[in-house]
Amino acid sequence: MCAPALEVDAALINDLFDTMYDAPGRGLAAPQIGVLTRIFVVDTRWKDGDKNPMVFANPELLSTDGSQINEEGCLSIPNIPRRVRRPENLEIFWIDETGSQRRGAFSGFDAACICHELDHLDGKLILDHPEAE
Repeated sequence: MCAPALEVDAALINDLFDTMYDAPGRGLAAPQIGVLTRIFVVDTRWKDGDKNPMVFANPELLSTDGSQINEEGCLSIPNIPRRVRRPENLEIFWIDETGSQRRGAFSGFDAACICHELDHLDGKLILDHPEAE
């Protein structure tokens, strides 16, 4: 489990985004690059040509609803996809890159990606989930 982020470090955020885009991935958590702090980044739309980078520091999952199954890949274990069951909808509290507190709702692929990165902050990989049918 990662320690809470004491600050939103711009250099770390830039490193996370650079690494994620180069990989290429849609999300990356700080522990994936050896930093054991509760920060992750996502950009679920950039591969579609519509960048929407988001920074989540000290995220807290407030609620979940529904269910979806997706085949997920992971930059920590390349070329080993797994079908994972995730919530269809979620509400989350976090601190953004400016240090502002945020609360928001996400659904579909965005919700799955956020849950995937939250798992990394808690020391989990997709292989820790049962294969979804």
